[in-house]
Amino acid sequence: MKSASKTVVRSSRSDRVLVIMAKAPRPGTVKTRLRSGLSPEAVTTFYSCLLYDTLTLARSLDDVEVAIMCPGSDVSEMTQLAGHEANVVAQQGDGLAAGLRSVFSHFAQGHQRRIIAFNSDSPHLPSSVLKDAFETLADRDLVIGPTHDGGYYLVGAKTSHPALFDNDGIGTSSALERLLSHAQTLRLSVGFVEPFYDIDVVEDLNRLAAELRLAPAKASRTAEWLRKWELAAPHRQS
Repeated sequence: MKSASKTVVRSSRSDRVLVIMAKAPRPGTVKTRLRSGLSPEAVTTFYSCLLYDTLTLARSLDDVEVAIMCPGSDVSEMTQLAGHEANVVAQQGDGLAAGLRSVFSHFAQGHQRRIIAFNSDSPHLPSSVLKDAFETLADRDLVIGPTHDGGYYLVGAKTSHPALFDNDGIGTSSALERLLSHAQTLRLSVGFVEPFYDIDVVEDLNRLAAELRLAPAKASRTAEWLRKWELAAPHRQS
């Protein structure tokens, strides 16, 4: 059993790093806004499916180092979940903003490379979007994937800019606006990839279920969970 305070180190020669922002799947700690329509146990199982399929998506990219950034207390559990194909790193500080600062301070250390951080509930994201994000970073300081509700599901940079995430209001409708304001203050050039949706409320489950009914192979474990969820409540409308 590895200490939860240590980083699990795996070497990589890639100059591109894809970092999944994640938590260990435990009841009451993940996807809490879904609890109005699901039990804590169901939410936890659903999040586990999202995380598994997001890891599969990340691993589908060629010549990209895959990593997970998580709270220090979650490192051992996340290491077991991720297996040997992802570098699991303990963030410094609490909360998502601290996690994002940790991503760039850790992976930009020593040499410059293109670093993308994105949500752990994004298995439905086309791999082409992640590829576009890395390409955008070739001639931009910052790349952002906006969400439709005023936030962002992806952010990438080549060096550490800690002030980017100061008082950013992650999880609110002003998160993207604040990030762009910080980028302007720091005089960073910004590129964007396709806007997308993340999974926060039950309505998002309906949207994702409809999408994966047409293409279940895109996120197979999540698609199977959603199929059973819909069968359990046949009156539910997408």
